[in-house]
Amino acid sequence: MLKKVTTDKAPAAIGPYSQGIIVDKMLFASGQIPINPATGEINGSNITEQAEQAIKNVGEILKEAGTDYTKVVKTTCFLAEMADFAAFNAVYEKYFTEKPARSCVAVKQLPKDVLCEVEVIAYLG
Repeated sequence: MLKKVTTDKAPAAIGPYSQGIIVDKMLFASGQIPINPATGEINGSNITEQAEQAIKNVGEILKEAGTDYTKVVKTTCFLAEMADFAAFNAVYEKYFTEKPARSCVAVKQLPKDVLCEVEVIAYLG
């Protein structure tokens, strides 16, 4: 049985998808970009500020699902510029301390022309 995860503490979906879906004891969270959920605006003008907001948005979805960063088993990270890799990692490692499996790729363009997007899969047990 699928259960949708929805919280107003993370940005609402900007398309036909859910913030997250729980299947059994696993959360599959949609990618989060650096939108401030209170204002609906992009938070930050550089990769450090935008990574902080995107990862905090992920954290709110994790919290709503009853888990946290330590239970994340896989992340997928999208960067607008691979030159931002080191600065992104400096933010990322503060939150994902258990070092989940990860893919990190540069893409041509992200929604709303942001600099990064982060999606996660987490264990709920």
